[in-house]
Amino acid sequence: MNNNEQAELLKALRKGQVTVTFRKIDTGEIRIMPCTLNPAILEANGVTNTVNYQATSMEAFPVWSLDKNAWRAFRLDTVEGWEVL
Repeated sequence: MNNNEQAELLKALRKGQVTVTFRKIDTGEIRIMPCTLNPAILEANGVTNTVNYQATSMEAFPVWSLDKNAWRAFRLDTVEGWEVL
């Protein structure tokens, strides 16, 4: 995933809900995760801490997983695709 794709994904996550499809490192299985970084959605879920994305090239993205109600992360090099919900 190049820097432009990372920036678009980050923008979409901050705006609302995104479904990210990626391959899990430990098992190799495909995971489809609805997630967000939208402050209003985080607040509605009682999340008070946020992630500061300063780096232009990150190895992994921490996100709020909407199906697990917890912080999760995926490696950018394992992303198969993503779409805005």
